[in-house]
Amino acid sequence: MDLLARFRQFLRQALAFPLGVSLLFAFPASTNYQLKDFGYGGGGTANSTSSNYAIEAIAGEQNASQLAGTTYDLGPGLQFTNQANVPPAPTFTNPANYYNKLKLVLDTGSNPSDTLFAIAISTDNFSTTNYVQSDNTVGVTLGLEDYQTDSTWGGASGFNIIGLAASTTYKVKIRAWQGKFTETGYGPESSAATVGARLTFDIDVSATDTDTSPPYVTNIGDLTPGTVTNSPEKIWVDFDTNGESGGRVYVVASNAGLSSTRASYTISAVTGNLTSLSEGFGAQGSTATQSSGGPFAIATAYNLSSNNVAITDTTIREIFTVGVPVSSARGSFLLKAKSSAVTPAAGDYAETLTIIASASF
Repeated sequence: MDLLARFRQFLRQALAFPLGVSLLFAFPASTNYQLKDFGYGGGGTANSTSSNYAIEAIAGEQNASQLAGTTYDLGPGLQFTNQANVPPAPTFTNPANYYNKLKLVLDTGSNPSDTLFAIAISTDNFSTTNYVQSDNTVGVTLGLEDYQTDSTWGGASGFNIIGLAASTTYKVKIRAWQGKFTETGYGPESSAATVGARLTFDIDVSATDTDTSPPYVTNIGDLTPGTVTNSPEKIWVDFDTNGESGGRVYVVASNAGLSSTRASYTISAVTGNLTSLSEGFGAQGSTATQSSGGPFAIATAYNLSSNNVAITDTTIREIFTVGVPVSSARGSFLLKAKSSAVTPAAGDYAETLTIIASASF
């Protein structure tokens, strides 16, 4: 019987099955698995791990770059659905005229509290990218320790990114990571700028809190032996700085007292109570205020009352101090002198004081 005849005989036999007979098909199975579909769509593993790595392999993932534009970004596939929420633009400001730091408050994007955030920062629109480090400085590398929770980054109060350059605009952007295979791309950017380092200083000589112009002169007048005499005007100073550690105002004298060329005599600068001393000359702090920051304060040595004075001599001595940035600080001090019955009379007793200001940046 040839092959064609045998095939025809097989068909007649197959068609001869009586009604009620059904064909049974079994899925490939064992005691450990059952494959319910012979088709193949996608697959991978989520638990391929060791102490050093974890890998998730996905078949058939769409290239996300093909589903993005300038106004949208569609993330398809399993990998995208695993990701944390992309953080919105953070609040990035310079709240106090900082020259070397800026304040950043993250927006968590409704991610869980254990979500970790990394912060990219740039001064050239991210042609070059640096990263905020775990100690709030800026570095060129991003380590695992630089991923921190919102709480560690300061929470609702935020934190200051420190060690920045003065007069520079910075941009930042944030990405999130919450467990394996969940790290997002960076979210939208925010920008803020530092200002220049600043120290403003001025002096006035006046009986009241008034701005004056040079020459800066006060005339104590005649000294009655045994009597303490105050200068009729105070010496006022204006001080303003954004120095990280504030600043200082100093006083230094040329003669270390009221000196007379005619009498070849000096009423020496002293520290002490002029009421009990036979003669002497010195300074006493009077007022110290500020509009913000500070506080701006009279230095301890000159923070005196009654007829107590501190020395003004050829050594540069601190008379006002502030340990943090301060705005519109204003201070004053006065001069006191006393002569004795044996002090030579002369009309040219004088002293030249130099006031110096410095800031700690």
